[in-house]
Amino acid sequence: MNAVVLAVIVMLVLAVSRMHVVLSLLIAALVGGLVSGLSLIETVDAFQAGLGNGAQVALSYALLGAFAMAIAHSGLPEMLSSKVITTIRNNPRSTNLKWMVITVVVIMGMLSQNIIPIHIAFIPIVIPPLLVVFNQFKVDRRMIACAISFGLVTCYMTLPYGFGEIYLNQILLPNIEQAGLSTSDISIIKVMLIPALGMIFGLLFAIFVSYRKPRTYLDADSTNMVANMKAPEISSFRSLVAIGAIVAAFVVQLITDSLILGALSGFALFIVTGVIKWKASEGIFSEGLRLMCMIGFIMITAQGFAEVMKATKEIEPLVRASTEIFGDSKLMAAFSMLLVGLLVTMGIGSSFSTLPIIAAIFVPICTALGFSPAATVALIGTAGALGDTGSPASDSTLGPTSGLNIDGQHDHIRDTVIPTFLHYNVPLLIAGTIAALVL
Repeated sequence: MNAVVLAVIVMLVLAVSRMHVVLSLLIAALVGGLVSGLSLIETVDAFQAGLGNGAQVALSYALLGAFAMAIAHSGLPEMLSSKVITTIRNNPRSTNLKWMVITVVVIMGMLSQNIIPIHIAFIPIVIPPLLVVFNQFKVDRRMIACAISFGLVTCYMTLPYGFGEIYLNQILLPNIEQAGLSTSDISIIKVMLIPALGMIFGLLFAIFVSYRKPRTYLDADSTNMVANMKAPEISSFRSLVAIGAIVAAFVVQLITDSLILGALSGFALFIVTGVIKWKASEGIFSEGLRLMCMIGFIMITAQGFAEVMKATKEIEPLVRASTEIFGDSKLMAAFSMLLVGLLVTMGIGSSFSTLPIIAAIFVPICTALGFSPAATVALIGTAGALGDTGSPASDSTLGPTSGLNIDGQHDHIRDTVIPTFLHYNVPLLIAGTIAALVL
């Protein structure tokens, strides 16, 4: 068996068997290297050489985590959610408010990836207090899980800002470049628009077809369940500083093309204005690092795995075998590569960590089959995102469940994993295939 294929299978089996992803990637890299004929030392050297490729991405992710915790500490997310809840309670019989709340949830999920990059940190602040409102309107929480997951995934895979900057500009395009394909003339937003339309279709289907019927939940005061959580101090000044920090981080990122400098400038503004006290800054910064460090380690390890796969020199035989199997059928080739991306992301639980693994394999295959550079980028970008919604170990499913199950009435697998898997991975498979064929 081809060493690259064997390594991917070993990684998936170990990850699905609940071995830690970092260990799964390390063991799979060793297996792939040794089976290909590399010595143990050569395999380890290749793995270590690849680790440096993920350092910048991991640092960017960690600093965004620190910036996210600073925003949460400012009280801005809590202030916004309080205003929404107050408006709803003052107009308890307005059906339009039901759709307003659902819209707000989608928008907050979207903002959490790009403009206000706090990732899933907003969920335990915003969602539990809204459960009373959802119960009042008999909203199916599976719909809310799909709404949150849509916001968490669609924006980072489409818009190159915040976490989208990491996914698109720091991981996707550089790894494709390293695999030998120039991406200098590609507009990443235009390329990823077709896959994003698949996500939009899945969201609309979930809201207006699958989960439109009322669903009754037992009334429970979810606000009391989170009362013991340390609430941030709320004030107009602190919220204004948070907005200023978000704008500053966004502008600095645009000017310098550096997410690291953007996150640092935003965090520094919190300290300079006194919203974060100097003595407390270390604790908040460390808490933010802990929020993202595991994903960062997975990203770094995935880069090491990808480097070993290149060192095996068995990607080229895999490409030849693939072209013989697919022949002239770009349709079958695109669909098959997307399925592989789905399996890898489902196993790892991180779309960000999938890209280095599949880019090294898919770029030569796409080139041999005659896919355009734009189609190749769309195919690999979609293959990486596939499985993020629907993986039991993904932040995009664990986050929604953490907020919706605060009163014990929302099952992680049945109410989050399966609904998001069906409503997003199926249309994303179709949309990604279309993108690969028309671009």
